[in-house]
Amino acid sequence: MGLPVKEQVKYWGIATAILVFLLYFLGNVILPFVLGGAVAYMLDPVADRLERAGFSRAASVGVISIGATILFVIAALLIIPVLIQQTASLFNFIGTSVDTAPTVLRDLDKWLTDTFPALAQNDITLSGSLKNVASTVQSKGGDFLNGVLSSAMSLINVIVLLVVVPVVAVYLLYDWDNMVAQIDSLLPRDHLGQIRSIATEIDKTLASFIRGQGTVCLILGIFYAVGLMVVGLQFGLVAGAIAGLLTFIPYVGALVGGLLSIGLALFQFWNSVEVVDGATTTFATDWLRIGIVAVIFGVGQFLEGNFLTPKLVGSSVGLHPVWLIFALSVFGTLFGFVGMLVAVPVAAMIGVVARHAIRSYKNGRLYRGFSDTE
Repeated sequence: MGLPVKEQVKYWGIATAILVFLLYFLGNVILPFVLGGAVAYMLDPVADRLERAGFSRAASVGVISIGATILFVIAALLIIPVLIQQTASLFNFIGTSVDTAPTVLRDLDKWLTDTFPALAQNDITLSGSLKNVASTVQSKGGDFLNGVLSSAMSLINVIVLLVVVPVVAVYLLYDWDNMVAQIDSLLPRDHLGQIRSIATEIDKTLASFIRGQGTVCLILGIFYAVGLMVVGLQFGLVAGAIAGLLTFIPYVGALVGGLLSIGLALFQFWNSVEVVDGATTTFATDWLRIGIVAVIFGVGQFLEGNFLTPKLVGSSVGLHPVWLIFALSVFGTLFGFVGMLVAVPVAAMIGVVARHAIRSYKNGRLYRGFSDTE
């Protein structure tokens, strides 16, 4: 005889409360283990493919570790310093560039004040608003960046990120199949098939979204960054990285990255071409480069929508963008950075369980009633 539903709800409720307690009070402590587990989960299919190719589990983990180490060293030597330097310079650029704002802003100010005299009476101008925003970004952005860098680059955090996380990831990756088998052996026998079905659907959803969307973000981030740097955009690496990181929310990455890049291009390429006509020297706007920046994000969106997302993510993930934003906001507010890390997996799990509950409800008597005969 199975355990009554009331007792099951009690035990599962206690387990959920313990998990919430750990996330809330031990967030900083379990952070390296969450990161290590995420890395191991993402790399487990690679290890499985190497095993099918004839490698042992230990050899597979070794090959993956060596490859990851090489990539990390390359990133640490070539990419990360440039990214940090460009990010720091970007805050100053936003503030200092307002004093040399393009002519189009001044023309737009004049048109607004001529069309809406009330704006001039109340001293409301586009340039003034832009200067206020820029001064705030310049003053607060530098402090924020310095705080983030000083916190992230402290000795303890460096040890955690560079030592503990890789060690945890390697051990979890090596024992991943054994851990899954042990967890499977602890599942309630009365609900074994149902739990396995839900777990398989959760794994499929996570694999499709996290692994697939992570690959899409990486590809588009590299595409945007390389394209913008080839065009000559001063902060192309930062803009491309931002666009790539936000790509997991449909259209948000391209919108934010595109607006940022086009804005930077306007400041950089406005009146940047020297035109010599006899003894007169004038400056013209480099519309070609500004247009190429816009085209880069248009091409990126085309590739994402028609090739990358359909091939790597699929159309049956079932994670709505609004649900993702809500999950990130709630978990980030409640549990901080660790909450944002687990927001997408938990959102996927809740979505799968909710769909399973809806199917059970529609197959039950509460929905079908007694008049529906099988």
